[in-house]
Amino acid sequence: MKKVVLIGVGMVAGTHAAAIAASDVVTLYGVLSASVDDSEGFVTRFVETHGQPAPRVFEHLEDVIADTQVDFIDLCTPPNARLPIIEALASAGLPVLMEKPVERTAGAAETIVRCCEEAGVPLGIVLQHRVRESSRMLLDLVEQGALGDLALVEIAVPWWRAQGYYDEPGRGSYSRDGGGVMISQAIHTLDLALLLAGPVTKVQAMARTTRSHRMESENFVTAGLDFANGAVGSFVASTASYPGGAESIVLHGTKGSAVLKSGQLQLDWQDGRQETLGEAGGTGGGADPMAFTHEWHQGVIEDFAAALDSNRPPVASGRAAMTVHRLIEALTLSSEQERAILLSDLEQS
Repeated sequence: MKKVVLIGVGMVAGTHAAAIAASDVVTLYGVLSASVDDSEGFVTRFVETHGQPAPRVFEHLEDVIADTQVDFIDLCTPPNARLPIIEALASAGLPVLMEKPVERTAGAAETIVRCCEEAGVPLGIVLQHRVRESSRMLLDLVEQGALGDLALVEIAVPWWRAQGYYDEPGRGSYSRDGGGVMISQAIHTLDLALLLAGPVTKVQAMARTTRSHRMESENFVTAGLDFANGAVGSFVASTASYPGGAESIVLHGTKGSAVLKSGQLQLDWQDGRQETLGEAGGTGGGADPMAFTHEWHQGVIEDFAAALDSNRPPVASGRAAMTVHRLIEALTLSSEQERAILLSDLEQS
């Protein structure tokens, strides 16, 4: 059993804890947060909910680093609090699995990724849509060329958040979160779309804050996309789409189309065949942002543990996550400058 220390006990930490509790390959060894009281309260709820032994409450990061029983860190702090923690953990040689996003901007994310690479420390990012069964099935079909040549990609994230969600200090701000719907919600769907359809070369976007929310950053974005393989695509995402729906990725190829939605895969072949694979489930697109299963997080956490044992990259490494970070940066810049942006220009800057 790998011993994991959870750093950060905010909203998503409960899902991570549930995933660890359900696993037979990892165990929650310890908890660290900015407040010992918060950590102790989290531990009490963990024991009551999951009926497992109480993990250790660490008071300082130095105590975590000094404990030789720790196998890896599960980092769930807000993006703006991560760099000094990562620097200390990397120096100590402790592997890190980290909640998305890597950081608030692509440049800051690159700093964290390089920090771990230069220290030779594994860095994984929780982009859990990669491990859904339906996602893996569609990726297999794409890699086999079953859909034919990709022609059109449609990406949609029609989510809803009540104003109370953004009333939390820092939520939806650039200083803490790095932005709004793109980096906090749609990043999962964008990452999966890039995995399935390949890299994007050019974007033209419009991002706005609708009257549905009082917040600093965007709660709506729409964009046109050019892919490196010659396909074109559209992207629309919102947290103002009441009451909220499931995100979707649609791939239209020369032999058939695939619709990935709510964890279910629908295939329409141009020879008339139709198939439906997988089961639909909640994804957190409505008023309750935590209305989704912990099983996908469990898959990412267990994959990270296995990657450490076999000395291979995790299902979503820090370096792999840079692709979606640079796409979000391009979308943001395109909206700000009201022009098309070539991603190659960002990579060279």
